[in-house]
Amino acid sequence: MVRHERSAEKLRLKPIDDVQLSRESWKVFQIMAEFVEGFERLSAIRPSVSFFGSSRMTPEHPYYQLAERIARELSDAGFSVVSGGGPGIMEAANKGAFEGRSPSIGLNIQLPREQVANRYQNISLDFHHFFSRKVMFVKYACAYVVMPGGFGTLDEFAEILTLVQTEKTQRIPIILVGAKFWRGLLDWFQESLVGLGTLSPGDVELFEVLDEPTAIVEAIFAHYQGRSFEPSTEERERLMRL
Repeated sequence: MVRHERSAEKLRLKPIDDVQLSRESWKVFQIMAEFVEGFERLSAIRPSVSFFGSSRMTPEHPYYQLAERIARELSDAGFSVVSGGGPGIMEAANKGAFEGRSPSIGLNIQLPREQVANRYQNISLDFHHFFSRKVMFVKYACAYVVMPGGFGTLDEFAEILTLVQTEKTQRIPIILVGAKFWRGLLDWFQESLVGLGTLSPGDVELFEVLDEPTAIVEAIFAHYQGRSFEPSTEERERLMRL
């Protein structure tokens, strides 16, 4: 057997010094503070819809304008709208909700570039950590609207699907907007993932594709026909274990 000249032993780093270890331990309190503030400020926004999409869409782009119309209809129908609080689709969602009847919420994340808080927020929270921010998107949502976007949007979409598939959260509407944009990915889900057996056929029924604002609002109401927007006792227990 040929032995590799390089070894993990030779690459081993020095132990973290006490100062760095103490600093990392104290980060726990910052994380706790983000959760506590999020829970306290968002617990009263139900029913709400979480919105995802690209930060790079300008106000002139059709997807920006569509997101704004969808958010306005949701807001006028009584749903708070929660977005990432930044530019692009996030801004469009906040703007539509801000001009409607229900609260517009922004969950802002501090990033080296791109993320600048938009001005259409009735409630604005700031996060240092993606994982605590993600919990806030999920914990109080009664539906998700996923617009075209990049890695961040795909990350949120995949995480939502995983939480629902594994029953870590309740089954709620997951609506993809932009049939043409999503077609290639959905074909790949069906042909490659279901075909290989890494997904069950029912997993691709966890979401639907709709492009009309009114149809999106109606689909959310249809899902809750005969039940409350509030989570059941069992669903509430699941949300405690996100």
